[in-house]
Amino acid sequence: MEVSIIEKAINGDDESFLIMMKNYKTDIYKTALAFLKNKEDAREALQEVTARAYQKRHQLRKPLYAKTWLVRITIHYCQDLLTHKKRIHTREYVDPVQERRDETERIALEEAISSLQPKEQELVYLKYFHGITFRELSKIMNVKENTLKTRLYTALAKLKQELGEEEQHEQA
Repeated sequence: MEVSIIEKAINGDDESFLIMMKNYKTDIYKTALAFLKNKEDAREALQEVTARAYQKRHQLRKPLYAKTWLVRITIHYCQDLLTHKKRIHTREYVDPVQERRDETERIALEEAISSLQPKEQELVYLKYFHGITFRELSKIMNVKENTLKTRLYTALAKLKQELGEEEQHEQA
């Protein structure tokens, strides 16, 4: 995405803002779906994140990080929604036999990720689901790269332990 469009959006150009949001709506939707586990709620999150981003567009300091900024707004919105409503969402399951194992593994991973602390969840999603580098994460989160690496490896160890325990229960 062109930096000039994002700069215009930050400076109040509504048409540029709409172009920017259209470009990143898939990333926002996928992030919301991963947290909320419900397509309808993810669509609502997309609308809410768009409104919040519009209201706070002047806070985006570096156009280069627009995607990350929008994903973070999405994560914060989803965490707030889950905290305040304390709703449990169920996923729509695909029934073909060949897809069952993949679906089960994906659900186990999502449940394991949801057992992490919110900051750990955010770090895992930004790093692995959105491919953001440690350097970018460091600038965005205002935390040293090595600290982020340590936090991520700690979170991954927790995930490994969580997933390992589930495998042991399944084998029993």
